[in-house]
Amino acid sequence: MRTTTPPATTSTLAQALTQASSHGLERLDAQWLLLHALGRTRQDRAWLLTHDTNMLTPQAQATFDAAVQRRLSGEPLAYITGTREFFGLPLQVDARVLDPRPDTETLVEWALTQLPPSQVGARSEDMPPLHILDLGTGSGAIALALKHNRPDAQVTAVDASPEALTVARANALALKLHVEFVQGHWLKEVSGHFHLIASNPPYIATADTHLAALHHEPLQALASGVDGLDDIRQIISQARTHLHPGAWLLLEHGYDQAEPVRALLTAAGFKSVQSRRDLNGIERCSGGRWAVSE
Repeated sequence: MRTTTPPATTSTLAQALTQASSHGLERLDAQWLLLHALGRTRQDRAWLLTHDTNMLTPQAQATFDAAVQRRLSGEPLAYITGTREFFGLPLQVDARVLDPRPDTETLVEWALTQLPPSQVGARSEDMPPLHILDLGTGSGAIALALKHNRPDAQVTAVDASPEALTVARANALALKLHVEFVQGHWLKEVSGHFHLIASNPPYIATADTHLAALHHEPLQALASGVDGLDDIRQIISQARTHLHPGAWLLLEHGYDQAEPVRALLTAAGFKSVQSRRDLNGIERCSGGRWAVSE
């Protein structure tokens, strides 16, 4: 007797969202994953409301169900959809790089306020080029955001991971932003001086229990010694010989590390040492100017 495979069970858009929420998924995440399964962008959230009785195709249902399970396991949303918007720029991301956090935009905003006035339209011989360095670039988020907002700057981005640089270069190509990429450990392979150095380095202590929840992301981009400050110490030490007088070094760090990072900057001879708060009001970035009196 011939048998047939029963058709896959599908649901309406509203039912799919309700079922995902019943499993503990945040509704916004569920909406974005559903839009991804349907081949639509995040800007189409309103479309979901006006088409909530539409039936999912078997393929879209299977894609959505698999994405929901991945998200419930703790995998970043950006890895599932393959995209993340950062400072208004669409970035391609995957497990080779950290998922850029919105709080890191605080570092970019601060960096832009500390740069000299734009040189767009000025003759090149009238003033030296503006040089910016991004250390530990990952997906290229910081470097590309700075280049997009300061097209007159020469931006260099460094990462020790060749896999991360592959992702960053692809993002730069897609966005048509020229950034020089260098493989190396912090400033070891870097030459020259910069008007600003920015970095979102690893800053989690190796024994921190929070690392368990971040197992989908590259460990080398997260953990940094017993107190989480090993890489920040290296950057502060190395940056001093690569900064123009008065140039800024800006660092992202952990929620409870502002005071020790400011102490490290002060001890290394930086001036105007201060911190900036993230979207949640937490001191998330600290920095200082090199060798300039108060």
